[in-house]
Amino acid sequence: MTLGKNTKFYETPNHPYQGERIAEEGGLLGRYGLQNKEELWRTQSELRSYRREARSLLGREQGDVEAAAEEATEFLDRLRRAGILGSEDGPDDVLSLDETDLLERRLQTIAYRKGLGNTPKQARQFITHGHVTVNGRSVTVPSYTVHTHEEDSIAYNETSPLADELHPARAEGQE
Repeated sequence: MTLGKNTKFYETPNHPYQGERIAEEGGLLGRYGLQNKEELWRTQSELRSYRREARSLLGREQGDVEAAAEEATEFLDRLRRAGILGSEDGPDDVLSLDETDLLERRLQTIAYRKGLGNTPKQARQFITHGHVTVNGRSVTVPSYTVHTHEEDSIAYNETSPLADELHPARAEGQE
């Protein structure tokens, strides 16, 4: 028996059949154009790890204050670069984040909000087919986390047929 790498990066819900949770998840899937619940569960697991790290940092502040402050600064800077936290937010604010804060930073969502697709699902399709670039390089992963400095550089690929403003698949009034 060979042991392989663990490739599951999410946890499933504890109770599989909860009507309210299922309805809420369905709403998020539609609003953000997610392919399946696994993508949502992966986001929830990522959020849990951020909260876990924030709680750990808050607990360590009771002991070695200088080391904890340095780690907290690195952690918060990482979340600020990703656009998940604002410039004035601290470790306490990480605990109040929810899934939508992370889902709003996905390339798929930002491309849709910038008007690169008529719907979140169409934006996802354009990304997976290589029609969208970030900083001039093609990114084919809809779940790519867009950092704040990259946000303005999202555009159609120059070699893509969608770069033509008259292309029928483009939304009305796009750049």
